[in-house]
Amino acid sequence: MSAFCHRGTLSVYPENIVFCCIGYLNMTTLQTSPPTLPLHPLIHQLAEVIVSHWQEYLNLSPYELPDGLGYVEGKLEGEKLVIKNRCYQSPQFRKMHLELARLGQGLDILHCVMFPNPNYSLPMFGCDIVAGKRGVSAAIADLSPTNPDFTLSDEYNQALSQLKTPSFSDQRELPEWGDIFSEYCLFIRPDTQEEEKLFLQRVGDFLKIHCSQANKSSIVSTQQREINLQGQQYYCQKQQKNDKTRRVLEKAFGDSWANRYITEVLFDIPNY
Repeated sequence: MSAFCHRGTLSVYPENIVFCCIGYLNMTTLQTSPPTLPLHPLIHQLAEVIVSHWQEYLNLSPYELPDGLGYVEGKLEGEKLVIKNRCYQSPQFRKMHLELARLGQGLDILHCVMFPNPNYSLPMFGCDIVAGKRGVSAAIADLSPTNPDFTLSDEYNQALSQLKTPSFSDQRELPEWGDIFSEYCLFIRPDTQEEEKLFLQRVGDFLKIHCSQANKSSIVSTQQREINLQGQQYYCQKQQKNDKTRRVLEKAFGDSWANRYITEVLFDIPNY
């Protein structure tokens, strides 16, 4: 799920981007509209879907990311890179990222992750789109379990099982480290506008269920909180093991910077 930016040059591989995050924004005021870039229409539509569900269901407030990271414009292999982000929190979610990026005229990216507050027993929502000149090359969305059994709760299973299962012509394979994803994970290359609409609908369904369940959830015991925290830590550790992402970062910025980027921003492990 990532594109990478810094002063320097690196190669960007769309097939590696879908499992990491993109950039950063320090926010001092709550912004309630998705960032505006001339991106692929599906990315704009999905950003609207995500933000509208957050606004409707959750009590949002700003979340501030590490200092020194903000709106980004740079050059990669001679092409302009622009990254804009939104970051929020709510009582049930310690951090919610919506990140958009554009490289030149040929690569558009959306990345979103909702990190639960460990005081609540909730899965991880993640969603990414990578689009190029030939259309959307990858689109993924999931509600990933954070319990030791890698299963969603009965409430989530009941709600998700009632959704109509969409049919897509090009299903993509998850990475080898993808045991963190649920049986409902959708990872596709949409072939038509109709499939793009089905993907949007599926993400909207995931978000409605997720936000509704979050609002119904109660603060758990100290013991359960530790279990929730361990599950979220495992999810982040697995995402951090994306070797392709790490190699690109290390090549561009060095080992130390790459490690800090991955562990503090892309998939930070909470310390509670």
